[in-house]
Formats: sequence, C-alpha cells, structure tokens
Amino acid sequence: MICLFCKYHDTDVVETRPCDDGISIRRRRQCSKCHKRFTTYERVEQVPLVVIKKDARRERFSREKLMSGILKAIEKTSVSLEQADAIADVVEIEMKQQETTEIPSKFVGEIVARELKNVDKIAYIRFASVFKRFCRRRGLRKRSSKIIINSQSHYATVRNIRKSFFR
Repeated sequence: MICLFCKYHDTDVVETRPCDDGISIRRRRQCSKCHKRFTTYERVEQVPLVVIKKDARRERFSREKLMSGILKAIEKTSVSLEQADAIADVVEIEMKQQETTEIPSKFVGEIVARELKNVDKIAYIRFASVFKRFCRRRGLRKRSSKIIINSQSHYATVRNIRKSFFR
C-alpha cells in the first residue's frame, strides 16, 4: 500500500482487528520511509442481488421496494415496523444463501408470504391477494376462509377480513 503522506510504496501492517459491523477489517499501517501511521479498512465486495420478474425482466434488488410491499400489507394491523424490518432481513438473508445472485420474484414473494402468515393472518391475506393475484372476490373469500379456519389464531375472523377488504 502506498503511504498517504510521502507516497512511498512500502508500508507495514502494525495492527489488524475486525470492525464492529463484522464485515470489514481495520488495519493500522506504518510507512517504512517516513514512519507515519494511518488506518485503512478492508471490506468484502458485495455482489448485487438481481430479481427476475415474471416477464423475465431483471431488476436490481431493492430493500426499499420490498419494505414498501410489506408495509402496504401490514397497514392497519398490529404488526410493528420492527417486525416488518425483520421480515425484510429474513428475505435478504435467504436470497444471499442461494447459489445464484439472480433470484426469481416468486421466491421473494413466497418468503414474504410465509413470514407474514406467521406474524399476522390479515397482513398475509393482503399480501397474498396481490402476490398470488386473486382474480375474483369469491376466490379471495374462499382462500381467506381456509386460512382462518386452518389457523390457530383466534383474533382474526373471516368477518374482520371482509371488513378490511370489501368496503
């Protein structure tokens, strides 16, 4: 590494330690010529995730877009912003665990749907109605009734869902 002060081409690493973020390394270096010290940081280059849309378009993954969809689903429910953020974290982690950086949008939607189903049934149904494209009210009512009947949750009822969707 070149010295920041005298531009000499040789420096020694005096100290190395991981940073608080856990993904970068802090190094203290000393120039072999002028003996001044300076700090450098190393971090792994992140390969951007790409989402393959239903029409085969490729779009760079956007956490903001993901959060927007989750926030629409949890609107007027008891789900907190922290829970929504945790769902987005789960999605990102599972995407990064894949062997490829190009992930189908269906995969992303399935993760969100699964996580919402565990957190709040109404939020799940809202998300699923867009994600799975329920075409008719009857299809949505049938699907939502199955979810509630199969659920162990007592706070959500078909009546609440109908009020929420069919105003």
